[in-house]
Amino acid sequence: MSLTVEFRKVTKSFGPVQVLHGVSFAFEPGRTYGLLGENGAGKSTLMKILAGYLEPSGGEVLVDGAPRHFRNSREAEAAGIVLIHQEFNLAEDLTIAQNIFLGHEKKRGLLLDDDTMRREAAQVLRQVGLQASPDTRVRQLIVAEKQLVEIAKALARQARLLVMDEPTATLTPGETQRLFAVMAQLKAEGVTLVYISHKLDEVEKVTDEVVVMRDGRFVTRQPTASLTRHEMANLMVGRELSDLFPPKDPPPETPPLLQVRGFRVPGWAEDVSFEVRAGEILGFAGLVGAGRTELFEGLLGLRPGEGELQVDGKRLQLRNPGEAANEGITYLSEDRKGKGLHVDFGLRQNLTLMNLHAYAQPWLNPAREQQALKEAVQSFGIRTGDLEQRASALSGGNQQKLALAKVLQPKPRVVVLDEPTRGVDVGAKRDIYFLVQRLAREGQAVIVISSELVELIGLCHRVAVMRAGRLAATLDQAGLTEEDLIAHATGTR
Repeated sequence: MSLTVEFRKVTKSFGPVQVLHGVSFAFEPGRTYGLLGENGAGKSTLMKILAGYLEPSGGEVLVDGAPRHFRNSREAEAAGIVLIHQEFNLAEDLTIAQNIFLGHEKKRGLLLDDDTMRREAAQVLRQVGLQASPDTRVRQLIVAEKQLVEIAKALARQARLLVMDEPTATLTPGETQRLFAVMAQLKAEGVTLVYISHKLDEVEKVTDEVVVMRDGRFVTRQPTASLTRHEMANLMVGRELSDLFPPKDPPPETPPLLQVRGFRVPGWAEDVSFEVRAGEILGFAGLVGAGRTELFEGLLGLRPGEGELQVDGKRLQLRNPGEAANEGITYLSEDRKGKGLHVDFGLRQNLTLMNLHAYAQPWLNPAREQQALKEAVQSFGIRTGDLEQRASALSGGNQQKLALAKVLQPKPRVVVLDEPTRGVDVGAKRDIYFLVQRLAREGQAVIVISSELVELIGLCHRVAVMRAGRLAATLDQAGLTEEDLIAHATGTR
């Protein structure tokens, strides 16, 4: 069952850009490794080479001591190497069972054995704790449920080495604990586990060793117990990382800029009322499915909603995000690649898409767009070697910074950020936190929806907690503890 993998001087270039520089280290069988590094460090590229999605430019990969060259992911899976992608790799119009066995269909003679696939799919769904029928179409699932389907799909492949890239980014604490239990079971069965995550508390909890990469190079491999989280973060960024959160400003005394009264989104939110002031950072906490994202999609016209919405005393009924932007409200989706960016477009086209009228008078002015891009790269700390490349070529953290720059192009007064640091490394997180503070200091009202309680506590003046579609509590700074937030989110207080 166990499997050993060794990388020997592995390199990878995309055109003139080299992203891996002679990486050498090994994964021993039956152990759990935390693979750490900032976005752009080369972690995902290296794992895609291992799993047959990319070819190395140089060096070799040894599996159980023998050099192996996987031409595609099916060959890697046949050898027992399975990768759970950070970005979902699911066919939306197929059922859960069809996705789990896609490319590995079971047959009875010449026909598909649907009964067996449904039965085995139900078994792995129970294993990961997803209460859904195998016949449910994937497009009907929420983001967290799709993540569990990805994990179930990997379990069905009978992996000997399982790579998980940010697997808990969309999961509730309960679902995360269920995943950890599955990992412990797999490890006991001799499976080698590679855990890529920016959540250092999870890395500390579930891994035996950490491997750190930086700028496409191997830095170190050490026992997890020998490092503190702070030391892990410093190894990732290559310098002493100062405080993660900016110092918190006093709560503003200004009148409310955004007021919401009795708002409902059918099936998701009921009778929600809150307000946020100019210069204030208001957090929204709650378990997955509590209705936070759906509430704001209803407020901005992305789904049906009704109730009272006022900006600076002006009552609004928004029918779409374009109207919202015209009224000074902007929204950054939690789904960075699906709704936040057009990843096949260039950086310039993404940046100016929400504010095109400012660059077309009447014809589009690419030179002005290019100047705006240069300013955004500088202001938001977007790391890119080529301003002409597509957004898909950026690392996750830099894609998120580009998405932030895009939604801020129309110069909004109210900014709603949904999971702004999901899948983002610790260095980029710090950059985003300081950017959020900068927005508030400039007089904007900022709303942060996040599943990371430490993030809400460290960043926000107040936190509203939603439970089952209703506002359960709003806590000021004195009440901002993880215990209090969890208690209100779960209904134990």
